[in-house]
Amino acid sequence: MLAVLSFGSLLHFKAHAGEFDWALKLQQDYFLWPEITYLEASGQASKLDLVRSLDTQSPRPVLLYLHGGGWVGLSKEHVFLHFLPYLQMGFAVVNVEYRMAKTALAPAAVEDARCALRWVHTNAAEHGLDPTRIVASGHSAGGHLSLTTGMLPAAAGLDRRCPAADVNAAELRVAAIINWFGITDVADLVEGPNARTYAQMWLGGQRNWREIAERVSPVTHVREALPPILTIHGDADPVVPYAHATRLHAALDKAGLDNHQLHTVAGGNHGGFSLKENQAIIHTIEKFLRKQKILP
Repeated sequence: MLAVLSFGSLLHFKAHAGEFDWALKLQQDYFLWPEITYLEASGQASKLDLVRSLDTQSPRPVLLYLHGGGWVGLSKEHVFLHFLPYLQMGFAVVNVEYRMAKTALAPAAVEDARCALRWVHTNAAEHGLDPTRIVASGHSAGGHLSLTTGMLPAAAGLDRRCPAADVNAAELRVAAIINWFGITDVADLVEGPNARTYAQMWLGGQRNWREIAERVSPVTHVREALPPILTIHGDADPVVPYAHATRLHAALDKAGLDNHQLHTVAGGNHGGFSLKENQAIIHTIEKFLRKQKILP
């Protein structure tokens, strides 16, 4: 479940070979606040990193990022270079760690992601963040978590572990979702022809696994008034079937939503896209965010 956006592609984003002024400006203007605890559950302190401009006079849009790894592996540190284009666009970044299957089975990771969103809303003013311009994103399992973070209604009841109860669950909104080949129907990967070990490990031996899988599946929560959703997915993905993307966007169409977009990478695998493909994706993302008025 390793998703790769190559360092080479990042270096070419809005820059020419040998010109590194943009990188030096980021180094000068941005700072990292690491390992902030946003939740304690299952005997574990779940942490996030905050990267933002030292200038807090103008609240920044926020990328709330959830890493991939099939809910069973990898960490927030594995994906740090992915954020460079977003920093270049002026975002602050909240990079989230969450409970893995070995610590807590589903729906724990979904609960954590929702609590991380609550942390952003609660601490926005202190850190110069704009809570009206939060973009949830992630690759693979992180794409799934970005979707559930932005799509779950308060009625789903997966916000109860979160501290800072002064923020009502109904107010935990994101402005947009950028889903990189995320899982949209969890049960499809637990049993049947598309079964995958990582999904089976995340649901474990819970007797009510079908109920849990439905509860944490984005396709379950398609309805009116969802945030805009951009999905990036390769149509030859062997890890998360491309049909997960097409089914989600077909359901969004059926619900009458017109603020979503599917960017298909022809012949694309589970990440590992070429430089040219990554450049096209980043430009699609930037255009999408400008259309939603998240970027000027």
